[in-house]
Amino acid sequence: MKKVLLSSILVVLLVLSFSCTKKDSESNVMKIGMVTDSGTIDDKSFNQGTWEGIKRAESDLGVSARYLKPTGTTQSDYLKEILNLYDAGFRFIVTPGFKFETAIYKAQSQYKDAKFVLIDGAPHSGDYNITVGDNTVSIFFAEEEAGFYAAVAAALQLKNGEVGFIGGMEIPPVQKFNWGFQQGIAYANKTYNTEIVIKDENVIYQGSFDNVAAGQQLAAQMYDKGVKAIFCAAGGVGVGAINEAKSRAVSGEEVWIIGVDSDQYQEGIYQDDKSIILTSAVKRVDNAAYVMIRSELSGNFPGGQTFIFDSTNNGVGIPDKNPNLSLDVVKEVLNVTSLVQSGSIKISNTKGNLIK
Repeated sequence: MKKVLLSSILVVLLVLSFSCTKKDSESNVMKIGMVTDSGTIDDKSFNQGTWEGIKRAESDLGVSARYLKPTGTTQSDYLKEILNLYDAGFRFIVTPGFKFETAIYKAQSQYKDAKFVLIDGAPHSGDYNITVGDNTVSIFFAEEEAGFYAAVAAALQLKNGEVGFIGGMEIPPVQKFNWGFQQGIAYANKTYNTEIVIKDENVIYQGSFDNVAAGQQLAAQMYDKGVKAIFCAAGGVGVGAINEAKSRAVSGEEVWIIGVDSDQYQEGIYQDDKSIILTSAVKRVDNAAYVMIRSELSGNFPGGQTFIFDSTNNGVGIPDKNPNLSLDVVKEVLNVTSLVQSGSIKISNTKGNLIK
């Protein structure tokens, strides 16, 4: 009986030990939370890019990840989901988009033991007096450089004809995509003797990021006027433009879309592996999220700082694979990238100083 009792006690102790070890191990796993902006997690754009960086960290670095989608896009909607993540034990929260600026301003003070990464925005109370808390990092991108590279690639590939631009809301990141794109067209025409035209009437800000039908209508109008390719920096509005281009491609018409934020080639597939995405102006939001998570794990979270991801730190560019671009075009874009990195080409991020 004593042996049986001793064996039973040992079994119980082993079970308890295993349970405690498992619990301790799970509690030591860094929990990464994300609150999405308007749109879905698979929007082939900003939400998806951010989430892919977090998922890469989950795979590579052993963190645990979860995202929440707000029911609306107001400050209170965002704060509600931040609180839900916080209450669930998430102390590292990533938010993509300028709409989170006032929410993060409040959250960084309310939850001082949490860390926040605000992508494409900076915390303020509504007065645009920026305050990046010690537990927050603010990240921006050189969208003008990404737009520039996409324009050079498109101009070299198409050689001539008209192009257009459809933006979502007329906010700085979208504007910079437009300005960089126009500078890239001008640079290509001057440097490579391409003959690409972008008319003022074909530069349009729709005013939202979720009106798919409006995007399709705007794209149809441009294509009907003879535009060959449209650069869309417009979220769901851009999805509408992609749908229009795919429909026309199925009918045998040669039209193109230049994607944005992430590589949108897959989104543009209309037959077999053929896609209407000529290339994409990529903001590597996945890298931004991943790098910040890695910094936190190493004990070097750069709280209180603002970073710009640009050509010098692999923050912007065109996709690594561009099936609709020739190898010569891709090679030349890489050459142009090196010139931007060295400072030989300077791309303006303000409208009044666009290079011609």
